[in-house]
Amino acid sequence: MEKEKSLTELEEIVELSYLYDFYGALLKENHRLIFEDYVLNDLSLGEIAREWQITRQGVYDIVRRCRLRLKEYEEKLQLVHKFQLTKEKLQRIEKIAGESEDEKSAGAIQKLAEEIYDMI
Repeated sequence: MEKEKSLTELEEIVELSYLYDFYGALLKENHRLIFEDYVLNDLSLGEIAREWQITRQGVYDIVRRCRLRLKEYEEKLQLVHKFQLTKEKLQRIEKIAGESEDEKSAGAIQKLAEEIYDMI
């Protein structure tokens, strides 16, 4: 029977997915593919080890190094943090526009918010 992932494990996966989206292209290709298999494709260390013909420890080391590198990139560049702040501010703008009694202005604000969403 497969063990269910705890909330903290799921939160870690979500965080790593965001980091990967922003910084994954900076990883070595084979490390990127192994990291994808582990985090995005939810393969086990053993499955990845068989596929890549390396040890489970080798897979673990690659995933750990990728995790550290991605977190270092975020610590220095803060792109994920800025992205999340931008999304929160856009949601506030949409809420304010939705509560506005001036439908024309509210529509224009809503349209701009949608355009910004598309850009990020």
